[in-house]
Amino acid sequence: MASVIHLFRAPKRRAPIEELPEARASKDVGLEGCAHARPQGKRQVLLMDRETLEIFELAPGIVRENVTTDGLDVNRLAIGERLQIGKVELQVSAVCDPCVQIEALRAGLQAAMQGRRGMLCRVVRGGILRRGDEIVVSRMVGR
Repeated sequence: MASVIHLFRAPKRRAPIEELPEARASKDVGLEGCAHARPQGKRQVLLMDRETLEIFELAPGIVRENVTTDGLDVNRLAIGERLQIGKVELQVSAVCDPCVQIEALRAGLQAAMQGRRGMLCRVVRGGILRRGDEIVVSRMVGR
């Protein structure tokens, strides 16, 4: 079973992130109180999986994800797929390309994480996300 193991938000851009026991996701905006939440934005919620973080020996939250998952290969999700997390529904909107902030963590990490920094999602249905919530993926037709 895939689940949420960490929740984070950035109160301001480039400011330290905060870990939360729960977070409110607002429809077509993102997590309340997060600097990346923007109406109709592509980066409303960033998903990253524990397994990939461990491969790169990175701590949860260090790549500034909003949701750290367990048991879900986030990088294999397809654009358009939907995820049900509690009452919240997310839709995968884009691959999150590693930026210079990733390179600042460790030399060579930006190139090494190409295609593995997680997936950006938009909030289709808002609600409360909690650590421990199960994640159910709705596979697209034809996959």
